[in-house]
Order: sequence, then C-alpha cells, then structure tokens
Amino acid sequence: MSILIDEQTRVIVQGFTGDKATFHAKEMIAYGTNVVGGVTPGKGGREHLGRPVFDTVKEAVQATGAEASIVFVPPAFAADSLMEAADASLRLVCIITDGIPAQDMMRVKRYLRRYPRERRTLVVGPNCAGIISAGRAMLGIMPGHIYRRGEVGVVSRSGTLGYEAAAQLTALGLGVSTSVGIGGDPINGSSFLDHLELFESDPDTRAVIMIGEIGGPQEAEAAAWAQKNMTKPVVGYVAGVTAPKGRRMGHAGAIISAEGDTALEKAEIMRRHGLLVAPSASELGSTVARALGREVPAR
Repeated sequence: MSILIDEQTRVIVQGFTGDKATFHAKEMIAYGTNVVGGVTPGKGGREHLGRPVFDTVKEAVQATGAEASIVFVPPAFAADSLMEAADASLRLVCIITDGIPAQDMMRVKRYLRRYPRERRTLVVGPNCAGIISAGRAMLGIMPGHIYRRGEVGVVSRSGTLGYEAAAQLTALGLGVSTSVGIGGDPINGSSFLDHLELFESDPDTRAVIMIGEIGGPQEAEAAAWAQKNMTKPVVGYVAGVTAPKGRRMGHAGAIISAEGDTALEKAEIMRRHGLLVAPSASELGSTVARALGREVPAR
C-alpha cells in the first residue's frame, strides 16, 4: 500500500500551462499518475497535454472530481493558490515552489485552521521534491526510475537525500512504499510527525526513514512522538554535521539558532528517544536493513 496518493488519486496541476509545470506534468503522467486537468487563470476552456484547463481550482474540482493538486506557481502568488485549493476542498496539496515568504506561509497556516481537522487540506511543502508512491503515482519532481515498490516509508526535509535513500533501498531490494519531501523552509505545510502518523497506520510500511536537517524543532518533536506511538522501527539521520553555528545553509530553514538545532544534537535527541541513527548518508539503506533484521551485503 502507500500513503497520500496512489494510481487512483485524481490530480490537477495548478499553474498547469507554465513551462516547469508542463515538463513535470508530462513526467507524472508517464509514471502513471492520474492527472485529470489543470488550472491557469485566464486560460480556462483550453486543453493542455490532452487535459482540460480551468480558470479556478473550484471549477476543476467540480468538473473532474480532483482530490489532490500539485502547485507550480511563483512565490508571490503561492499563498493565494494554497488558500484557493483549501476552499475547493482538496484533501491534499503539494507545493514545489521555493522562495515563498515566511509570513505568507504563516497566513496560509492560519487560514487552514478555519476548517475542522477532518476536512482540512493537508499541505506538503513548499520548497520540496514532492510525493511518490513507488510504482503507483508521483506528485512531484523526483526521478521516478530510482524508486522501487517496497516496504519502507521515507520522509525528508532534503529532496536529494530522499533520492539517495530511495536508491539505496532499491539496491538492497527493500524498496519504498511512499516517499514524502516535506521541504526545507522554516514554516512548512506539514511536519515529520504528520507523516509518521500516516506511515504507522499503513499496514504495508514496515519501517520509516526520517531525514532531517539543522535548524528548527521538528525532528525532536517527531522523535518524542515516535517513541510513544510508533510500533515500527524508525531510522533517523540529520544532515549538516559540519555546518557552522548561526550560519544559514542553503535551505531557508537550515539555520542553527538555538540549543538542540545542530546535527549532532538532533542525532543525540533521536537516539535518546529510541530511534536508530544512520552513521552517514551512505548508510541509510543498510541501517534500515539491520532494523528489519536483513543481512547487509559486505562492501
């Protein structure tokens, strides 16, 4: 099984006719994703990639029965796109856009809370690689060919380390149930904890890799929750061991600002809460294999 998406999930693309959206929509369709249409204001009534284009998300949902969207919208308009998706009752929105002002994401988070939890849109991202349920559907920009259907869930702040984990799991014959990139921004739509809860409920996910970065409290909060609630092994890893304290590093959220924010401190917090911590990025797959009682081939 998988979490969030599968081959039946009806997907629309916000910003559908733009060049980036067009390129990645083609990749998603080729992978098997059920893309049923898209939205570009002012271009409603046309066809693009053989799918209908609508002026608004609400029109697209009413016409296609869409449940999820992927957003390729410039930063200045991203918050409005997310709030429009929430008002159209989409259950899931994945936003790829980088560079959204933190204040805009704060406004989106507040806006979502007007809806009761059971009807609230789940936002994945921004500044993320997206979501892929291996061999089923892709809602993102990742290289689909490296993902093999399997039994390990991946949730990561880093897109490239998510790819690395998937490649290692494929090489070991374990594969991936679903991989979720939550994004590297300081304020994102959903957290590690949100997705650990979904993986815990998925009967075919047997273990989870949680890949964090320096900066912010998410990894510590998720580790504490996992210790009390997860029945499946969780392997942790934190990127940024050599990052200097107080320096912003790449991702907007990757800045060490307080005690417990460094990679070494976060890794120690994970260990204290019972997570297995991979010694390096090159040992993500082998650490999961050991957690599942599998033999790891010698290098």
